[in-house]
Parts: sequence; structure tokens; C-alpha cells
Amino acid sequence: MAMSSDRDLDCTGLICPLPVLRARKALAGLLPGQVLRVTATDPAAPRDFDAFCAATGHALLESRTEDDVSTFLIRKGG
Repeated sequence: MAMSSDRDLDCTGLICPLPVLRARKALAGLLPGQVLRVTATDPAAPRDFDAFCAATGHALLESRTEDDVSTFLIRKGG
């Protein structure tokens, strides 16, 4: 069962560093504890989002790739 999100961000077709930069901007508009769902096609995105969340204190709740599209669920830290 898919987890719900408070906001969805489509970064398909964008390459590094744009998916992470757009996610950072989208997270700035959320309240702590809210969840952002990001979709991306950049092959480096799983590694980039893992490092981004580790560095910023946001929780990477889910990271999965299916048919060359990666989906990330990120809970904004406080």
C-alpha cells in the first residue's frame, strides 16, 4: 500500500542537481512532519536523495525505482 504525501513533485526529465534543488525548495514550503513525494528519472537520484536527506535531517521514508522512474517519500525534519 502506498503511503500518502502532502505534496507531489515531478522531476522526471531533470538531471542532477535539479531534482534535489527542487525538492529542497518544495520542502521549505512544508511543515515539519509533512511528506513530499518526488518522482525522478535521473539515474543518480537515489544516491543524491539519500545523501541529501542524511545531510539535511529529513527522513527518507521510501526510495524505489520501477521502469527507470524513481519515487522518494521524504518527511520534513523539524
